[in-house]
Amino acid sequence: MKLVVTGTIGIDTVETPRAKRVGVSGGSAAYFAAAASQLCPVRLVAVVGGDWPTEHQSILKSFSGVCLDGLESRANSRTFAWGGKYFEDVNRRETLFTEVGVLQEEPPRVPAAYADSEFVFLGNTHPSVQLGFIDQFPQRKVVVADTMDLWIRTAHPELTALLRRVDGLIVNDSEAGELTGFRNAISAGRKILDMGPKFVVVKKGEHGAILIHPEGTSVIPAFPIEEPQVIDPTGAGDSFAGGFMGYLAREGRSDFSSLQTAMAYGTVVASFALESFGLDRMRTLKASEIIKRLAQFQQMARVG
Repeated sequence: MKLVVTGTIGIDTVETPRAKRVGVSGGSAAYFAAAASQLCPVRLVAVVGGDWPTEHQSILKSFSGVCLDGLESRANSRTFAWGGKYFEDVNRRETLFTEVGVLQEEPPRVPAAYADSEFVFLGNTHPSVQLGFIDQFPQRKVVVADTMDLWIRTAHPELTALLRRVDGLIVNDSEAGELTGFRNAISAGRKILDMGPKFVVVKKGEHGAILIHPEGTSVIPAFPIEEPQVIDPTGAGDSFAGGFMGYLAREGRSDFSSLQTAMAYGTVVASFALESFGLDRMRTLKASEIIKRLAQFQQMARVG
C-alpha cells in the first residue's frame, strides 16, 4: 500500500565523543524515508530553503524507493538546521542550536498525486501542522504521528486534538511520561490510548520499545550494537519509525500481530542507522543485510 511521510529536512551538525561532522544530511522525514524505502516505496512531503546543499539532494535521490515530488524548495528561505552533542552515554545529548528557518512559514503543499496515500506518517512538527495534513489524504487507512516534549508543553490543546485523529503514536519514554504524568511506560501508554490512538509505541532507546494495544502489550529489545559500531545516534528514532511503517505499508496490515513484527523491522533497520553519520549507511544497506540481521535478532530474543 502507498506510504507517505511529512516532516523535516535538515542540515545537522553532530558532535560525538570521537568525531564531529558539520553539514550532515538530516531531518525526521529524511531519516524516515531512507529507512522505509528499504521495505517499500515512500512519498515525501517536506520543504527546504535555498541553502539546502545539492549534495543532500543527491543523497535523497540515491534512494530509488523515495518519491521527492512533494519536496518543495524556497529559494529565499533557510533550511531547518540543528546541532547536537552526544556524551559517552549515547542516550544523553545536548542540543547546541536550532535554526527553525523555513519551518516558520506555511507548510509544504501535498501533491495531488499523493492524495491516494493509505499509510500516513506525520513526522515531528507542530501539532496544528500535522492536523492540517490529515485531511489531505482522503484514502488514509492508518495514520501514525510522532511528537516531542516541546509540543507537549507549548501546544497541548492542538496535540490533544491530533491524538483524537490518529491511529497510532510513537514517542519516547520521557515524552510519554510528560504527556500523561505516569513514569511507567506501560501505564503512560494505556493513558494515551484513552486519548484516542488505537496503539502506542514507547521508545526506550538502547533498552528497546514497548507496544501498547487494546489486545495486549509487546516488549522488544534493541538490537545490540557494540560500541565501536555506534557512530551517530541521530535519526535512530525516525529510522525506527520508517522501518516500522515501511513494514506495515508493505504488508497492508495494522493488526496486533503485524504491529509486533513491524517493531522488529523498525528496530533492525534503525540499528544500521547508528553505524554512520547522516544517511551514509542507509545508502549502502542491502535487503540481504536486513534479512540476516532480523534472523540474528529473532535468535537473540528467542525465549525457550
